[in-house]
Amino acid sequence: MADPSRGDADVRAAGAVLWRDGDGPEVALIHRPKYDDWSFPKGKLKAGEHVLRAAVREVEEETGVLPRLGRRLPTSSYPAREGGTKRVDYWVARGEADDVPFEPNDEVDRLEWLTIPDAARRLSYSHDVDLLREFEAGPLRTWPLIILRHGSAGEKRQWQDPDELRPLDERGRNEATLLSSLLSSYGPTRLIASATARCIETLLPYARATGSDIVTDRAITVGEADPDQATDLLLRLVDEGEPAVVCTHGEIVSDLVSGLCRRLGEKVPDDPSLRKGAFWVAHIAEDTHSIAALERHSAHAR
Repeated sequence: MADPSRGDADVRAAGAVLWRDGDGPEVALIHRPKYDDWSFPKGKLKAGEHVLRAAVREVEEETGVLPRLGRRLPTSSYPAREGGTKRVDYWVARGEADDVPFEPNDEVDRLEWLTIPDAARRLSYSHDVDLLREFEAGPLRTWPLIILRHGSAGEKRQWQDPDELRPLDERGRNEATLLSSLLSSYGPTRLIASATARCIETLLPYARATGSDIVTDRAITVGEADPDQATDLLLRLVDEGEPAVVCTHGEIVSDLVSGLCRRLGEKVPDDPSLRKGAFWVAHIAEDTHSIAALERHSAHAR
C-alpha cells in the first residue's frame, strides 16, 4: 500500500513506465540530450501540483502520449543533481493511443519503444533497471476500482433538512473540481454513488467532463448500508471487470476497504479510513481479479 502524497524529499518528481503491445510488452524510453542518458519519462512537480497530475503531464510532455495510470511501482530515491534527495513516484501506464507521432524538443530528442531485455541494456541508471524489473514482475493489465469519500459538506448538526439533501460546501465544491482532474488520470470509469446529494455532487464535475452517468446504490448509502452488502457490491464490480468509482461516506469507507481486501486475500491497511475528498485505488489484475496494488490519495496536493 502506498501513499505518494507523503514524503519529505528535497526534490519531488513523478513519471511512468509507459508500455504498449509489441514483440511482447514494449516500454518507452526517452533520451535527454542535456545529460546524454536514457530513462523513463518523468519530471518535477510544479508548485502545488498533485503527484498524479504531474505524472500524467510529464509523460505526455515528454512522449506525446496521454497516459492512463495503472498500478503503482516502487518509489525511486537518489541524490539529486541540485543537491539533496530526489524522490520519483512511478506508475505503470498505457496510452490512450500508442501511435502518436513523437516530436523532439530541447529536453527530449529521441523516444524509442523497446522490449524489456533491450530496455534493460539501454537504460543509463541502475535504479531504472530495478524499476523495470518491478514492472516485469507484476501484472501488466489492471483496471482501477476507486473508493471515494465525498467532499466537505458542512456540519451535520447545522443542517435542518433531510440529511440526504445536505450539499457540498465551498471547500467540498473545490474538492469535487480537483477530483475530476485526478480521477481522469486513471481513464473513464463507471460512477456509482450513495443516494445523497453530497456524494452525487462530488462526482458531478467528473461525470460532466467524461459524459458518464451517475448511478446511486443503497448498499453504500449512509443509514441504509450493510457492510456485507456494500462489499458484495464491490465484488460484483470486480467480477464484471469494468473500471469504477464508488463514492460513499466516512462511516462506510473502512468497511468497504477492509472487506474488499479480506475477500481478495490482500492485507488490510493499518488505517483504511479516508478524509473527506480522499480516495483509495485498488488496481485489479485482469487475469486473476486480485489486488495488484493499493494506493491512497487526497484531493489536495501535499
